[in-house]
Amino acid sequence: MDYIQQAFKGKRDKWMVFLTTFLVSGLFIFNIIFFLFFGDGIDVVEEQRKLLELIPSKNFWLAVNLSPFVILLVLLFLLVKFLHQRSLLSLTTSRKKIDWGRIVFSFSLIVIITLISFAFSYYSSPELIELQFDPLKFSILFIISILLFPIQIGLEEYLFRGYLMQYLGVFLKNKWMPLLLTSVLFGLMHGANPEVAEMGYITMVFYIGTGLLLGIMTLMDNGLELALGFHFGNNFLAAILITTSWSALQTDAIFIYTEEEATNTILEIVLPVLIVYPLILFILSKKYRWTNWYDKLFGAVTPPQKEDYKILDNTEIQ
Repeated sequence: MDYIQQAFKGKRDKWMVFLTTFLVSGLFIFNIIFFLFFGDGIDVVEEQRKLLELIPSKNFWLAVNLSPFVILLVLLFLLVKFLHQRSLLSLTTSRKKIDWGRIVFSFSLIVIITLISFAFSYYSSPELIELQFDPLKFSILFIISILLFPIQIGLEEYLFRGYLMQYLGVFLKNKWMPLLLTSVLFGLMHGANPEVAEMGYITMVFYIGTGLLLGIMTLMDNGLELALGFHFGNNFLAAILITTSWSALQTDAIFIYTEEEATNTILEIVLPVLIVYPLILFILSKKYRWTNWYDKLFGAVTPPQKEDYKILDNTEIQ
């Protein structure tokens, strides 16, 4: 059984999927609507700066922003467990148990790549990066990041690469369309971020490309473990390593980018998607010996053989 076929292990009425998606993704739906219809009329960066002046600290603001993800992730798990009557393991992986080694490896991989990239930027333009390390503020930031970022990225991964990709695969009977749709939705979810307002819609190439990368990881590896580790490593370092005055993550990081406006070129935004991401997939494919790429990414989604396990039809669970 592959990862998408795990959805056959529980109830899968369309109304259940619609209800769960609506209840869990309300915050994301609001962001998408805001991005599509109101994004051009509001200076997101300036509004964020005004808001930051009214709050006690950046750490407090970060905790407030991440706290709703706790409620939403618990809600998603409860709906999967009791409405769909599925195990959380089946939402996570097709393996018999969660492979924590995969999570640690992908986390380590993106951390190493990010640190190398940061070192290159720092030594290329040291005048643009300023040390602002404050032991107390950083310690609080570190604790908040360790506790809440796994929840935040967990919700995004379990919702987009997990729940939606599985059920879209079952309904559409293929893998490529759920991969594409969830990647676009993941990108649109970030459309209201200040980075988009500051650097332009070209930034969406990065967000959608990141969604594709995480989706490919999930389909090729038949589980969320690699995507969870990668996403956590990316967001964790984005919070504690360096911040800017125009980014979505306003934190008391170790360094701050001193430019008041984004100076990233199109090449710098698209470069990770075109070069770094394929390199990451290459490394993972070699380590985990991925094969049969076409079927795993473009193949049909069919009910698994009943001798493998009992498929739960809607009439079988009252």
